[in-house]
Formats: sequence, C-alpha cells, structure tokens
Amino acid sequence: MTRPDTTELGAGGPSEQAVRAALRGVIDPELGADIVELGMVTAVRIADDGAVGVDVALTIAGCPLRTQIRQDVETHVGALAGVRAVSVTTGVMDAEQRKVVMARARLVARDQAPATDIPDTARVIAIASGKGGVGKSSVTVNLAVALARRGLTVGVLDADIWGFSVPRLLGMQGEVEARDKKMVPLERQVGDGVLRVLSMGFLADEENAIMWRGLILNRAVRQFIEDVYWGDLDYLLIDMPPGTGDIQMGLARMIPRTEVLVVTTPPVAAQKVAARTADMARKGYLRVAGVIENMSDFTCEHGTSYALFGSGGGARLAADVGVPLIGQIPLHPAVAAGGDAGTPVALDEGQPLCEVFDRIAESVITTIAPVVSMEGCSARMLDRVEAAVRSGAPLGEPADRPPAPSDLTSR
Repeated sequence: MTRPDTTELGAGGPSEQAVRAALRGVIDPELGADIVELGMVTAVRIADDGAVGVDVALTIAGCPLRTQIRQDVETHVGALAGVRAVSVTTGVMDAEQRKVVMARARLVARDQAPATDIPDTARVIAIASGKGGVGKSSVTVNLAVALARRGLTVGVLDADIWGFSVPRLLGMQGEVEARDKKMVPLERQVGDGVLRVLSMGFLADEENAIMWRGLILNRAVRQFIEDVYWGDLDYLLIDMPPGTGDIQMGLARMIPRTEVLVVTTPPVAAQKVAARTADMARKGYLRVAGVIENMSDFTCEHGTSYALFGSGGGARLAADVGVPLIGQIPLHPAVAAGGDAGTPVALDEGQPLCEVFDRIAESVITTIAPVVSMEGCSARMLDRVEAAVRSGAPLGEPADRPPAPSDLTSR
C-alpha cells in the first residue's frame, strides 16, 4: 500500500518523527494495533506556527470509531511541545488498502497471542470444514483414537460450542473439575495412550440449545484455550465448528501455531465451501497441512463400490489448495453406529475402517505434523527442573512429564 506522506516541517513545530511517535499511542480498538503500524496515517503536515494536520484513512466510510480515533489523535499529538493546534482529516481506504491493513492487523494479533498451558512441544491441529454435515467430528475423534493407540497423549478440544458431539462420540461423560482456577480435561485410556477431552458437552445439557452470539462464543473458546491444564501433550486436536466466523478467527489469534486439516466430501459444492476454510486459515497465517475426504465410495456386501455422492472432491480440493490428500474415508454405517455407541471405529484393530484411520494417523505423525522432540534443549531441561521441584524428587532423577491432574488432586 502506498502512503502519500506529504510533510511540511516548520521551525516552530515538532518534528515528523515526534508526531509519528505520538500517533503510535492511538490504537484502533477493533483491529488491536496502532494506526501508524496499520498504515492508516496517510499524511502529516506541520506548519511554522505549530499547527499539525494529520490525515487518517479509515476502513469504511461509516466507521463507528471515527470520533474516538480523531479524539485520540488530537490528544496524543496535542500533548507534544510546540503544537498549537491539531486538525484531523479522515478518508476511506480503497479495497486494496483495506486488504493490506487487515493482513497487518492479523499479523499483529498473531504476535500478541495469549499465554496458554498447551505445551510448546505439542502439535496443534484444527479439524475444519466450511459446512456442517461432512463428518468433521467423527474424523476428529477417530483420528485422536488412532494417534492415542500409538502410545501418544492426545488432547481433544471440542470448539463446536453450539453443536458439540465429541462426548457422545467418545462415550465420555462426567464433571469438569477446576483446580487453581483452571479446568482439567476428562481422560480416557486408549491402549498405551491417553485422550484428554474438553467439551461444552461436559458443562451443558445435551438436550438444551446454547443460544450465544459470536462474542460470547469466542470468550468461551478463549477460556477453553487459556484456562485449561492440559498437562503433557503430543497432539491437540481441535474440532472446529463449520464456517469461517468468530471462533475460527479467534483461534488464529489465540493459537497462531495451529495447523489445519480440511475435511470435505466428494461433491463439488462441498469442495468449494471447504476451499473457503483453507483461504481463511491462510489469511490468518495458519498452515493448511492437508485434506481429508470423508464419505467416499460406498462398497456393498457383494464388493461393488458406488460413488453415491460423486467422486474426486478431496483430490480436487487438495490440488487447488496445494496440499496433500492424506486420506479418503469410505461411506460406511459402522462409522455412525460407532459414534452413537461411543465406540469409535478406530478402536476396532484389524478392521478396514480402523486401518483407514491408522494410515491417516501415520501420515500425520511421519509427514504432516511429526511429534516435536525437544530432548536436550533448554525448554526440555526447564520442564524437568519444574517437574522435579513439584514432585520433590532429586534433580538428578528423570522427570520427563509434569504432574498429572490426579497428582494435583492429592496436594
């Protein structure tokens, strides 16, 4: 974006550098960054008698923050020595300028991510789709189970506040405990691995609708991210709600290292909607890691396959987005039956559907998002020191993992 900064420096007024420094104190409340960093200051004029003029480009003509921004500019610039008067002229950005400003705002928000208890070594993967009904939650829980069966510790965050289904799909229920003002996820042992699950379904009645607007939804997800003791994790899978709204944008700000797996079905219509999810992720500076096609061909008991919903949607989406297609999950009634019973098909070792999710998990572990090993690095050493101090063990003894929630209960 070009900024026509025409500056007339006068002997009796402040320098342009001083004016711009003062303007860095003017924050656009909606975008969360100062107007200089966002490129909203298009001109500064300084007269000999100390009169300062500032031109500010707003994102829209009817910007409700126009008055506040004008007053903040007058206050901050007016406080400089030698300033006699301040005049503010507001204009409107064109489409290209708005695009640049929003990109800057997203980048600033990414750099100001809040602190969480999600381990730095954990790979955070959002399972997302552009529309509902594509089986995204089923993919999330079965992939989580497939990863846990390999001896990994996998967190599952159900961010679909309105349409939570993860507790039922995993056959889990119970009360979420709070310790030291943080929620402790419910646990389920899967082979040698562990699932740690947090969902609105543990806090609300499954039969009652949650009628919250976007702001409250975003606050709920923020609490699920910031106010949770996850413990040691290898992966955190986030079951996203459909669409490209508040929760999706909030996630990009709160966990900027999130990687996205996009779930689609074979029809072109589903593929096109899912492409918007990939586009939004990249605009939020999130990495799109791959595509999973759900509800692919149906194979009858005689061995004949039918493309009931068409074919090629996953491959087309992967090619359009420029990422690998890491799995195609066939349409099979066992997936729905397993979800209804709380026994995901990924638990049925040796069965064809279980093998499908095993292959997807293998792709995630080896190619898409390998587990981060920090043995020998400073962060791992500090983790060991902290764990040893908490447990009271001598520092020379290994303490690779922080205390489990059950340990904290007894203290």
